Amino acid sequence: AIGVSSLAAGHKTLVPKLIEELHKLGADDIIVTVGGVIPRNDYDFLYKSGVKCIFGPGTPIFKCA
Repeated sequence: AIGVSSLAAGHKTLVPKLIEELHKLGADDIIVTVGGVIPRNDYDFLYKSGVKCIFGPGTPIFKCA
């Protein structure tokens, strides 16, 4: 799994590019999760891009496991 922390609003550009590059490498079995300050309006976009989980600020650790 790869966890991406986004605090600078790059999640809509960087995360889909990461997933695209993983696909090119045949690494479709690698799960991508995202955490940080991400507007709820962007969640659907990220899920459609291939993100499996999104963890916002204050997410309890047990939900991330």
